Amino acid sequence: MSNNKFFSCSKIVLTKFFLNSDLIDVYSNNKIMNEKSSNLGEMKMVDASGKLTQAPRVKGLEYAIRDISAEARKLSAQGKDLIWLNIGDPNKYDFETPKNIVDAFVEAARENKSFYSESQGIVSLREAIVEKEKKINGAKNLSIDDIHVTAGISEGIMFLFASLLSPGDEILIPGPAYPSYMAFPKFYDAKSVTYRTVSTDNWQPDEDDIRSKITDKTKAILIINPNNPTGAVYREKELKQIVDIAGEHNLPIIADEIYDRLSFDQKFIGMPSVAKDVPLFMMNGFSKVYLMPGWRVGYCYLQDPDDKLREVYEGIIKLGRLRLCVNTPAQYGCTEALTGPQDHIKETVEKLRKRRDIIYKRLNEIEGISTQKPEAAFYIFPKIENLGKYKNDKEFILALLKEEGVVGVFGSGFDPTYGSGYFRLVFLSQEEIISDAMNRLERFMKKI
Repeated sequence: MSNNKFFSCSKIVLTKFFLNSDLIDVYSNNKIMNEKSSNLGEMKMVDASGKLTQAPRVKGLEYAIRDISAEARKLSAQGKDLIWLNIGDPNKYDFETPKNIVDAFVEAARENKSFYSESQGIVSLREAIVEKEKKINGAKNLSIDDIHVTAGISEGIMFLFASLLSPGDEILIPGPAYPSYMAFPKFYDAKSVTYRTVSTDNWQPDEDDIRSKITDKTKAILIINPNNPTGAVYREKELKQIVDIAGEHNLPIIADEIYDRLSFDQKFIGMPSVAKDVPLFMMNGFSKVYLMPGWRVGYCYLQDPDDKLREVYEGIIKLGRLRLCVNTPAQYGCTEALTGPQDHIKETVEKLRKRRDIIYKRLNEIEGISTQKPEAAFYIFPKIENLGKYKNDKEFILALLKEEGVVGVFGSGFDPTYGSGYFRLVFLSQEEIISDAMNRLERFMKKI
């Protein structure tokens, strides 16, 4: 099946807004009235009391990782002793941004480099990204013009989907997946369709399932490698098969590789090194490898030998201009991150490996719980073999929180199909805290 309409389409969605409660899609060449509403007499979206209501595009949006944090904070305010294993933020634990990176940020600020930078990012940072991506991930024919610095990967996802997806379009994403990849398509009136990853095969993608879910509405295939929430590292064979499928159907690949240098036992292979002539949108950033999540700096780039995606990329550039730029002193810090000493990465990986081994062993010793061994990042995705009195994984996680104070994330928040019956924990905490959390989980499992 061909998807030539993707490459020939010139009507790129730039933004959306609501006028008189009617959804209007703004295109580069025309405006199309969405048929969801025809009541132009309504001047405002109001409820029975006259209060303004949420626009339909945000109703139903969820982010399970922070939704569970809201519940946890209520209990913490009541004095509940909590162990936080829900958010992948190294700096909330015993990891610190390397001093040379902080110094570069401070120096930039002191030298009054606090101006608006180019919307795509300062040149020195984009040059450093080019060198890093060529060396680490095998990027080909990459120039600074192909790179766009973003306020974390999250902004990159928003920009890409805004420029790529029209109402009714579909994007294939791994199941389970980082929740933003499910939420943002919905925001743009598109749809994420999850393809199966095989839990018993270290969460590798199921290529047959990918093939079966491609339709004439499919706009791209997404991979998250290394994977959040499973910690899987995709094998070269799997990556090449996905490239072949994308090539057969004239589809681009979107690859999120933010954990590229945090692998343990399995060698990580960057998608650009195996993509052949299949066009790529790449997502990466500094939050995880360089221990600077709150700095909010990421980047996306294009590997597109035949310029099939250039118009979509121009849409990303337009959106970047609308928000002016990413924090300028932070960009100088990120330049230092890529060009300065890299010693902390090995130290980080070794610290995480020890903690991974502890939590993996303990989880598999608890009756009613089983798990695959994470190969990268700092997440583990155990299966609940025995839900006991609980209806689903969300009820299970909320009860674990309330009864034992262990803060995790329910698996269905990462995909209601392939994440159901699982939960995610992070192993960023010190060894003794991980052990305490496992003791609490074991006690909880004995009661269900």
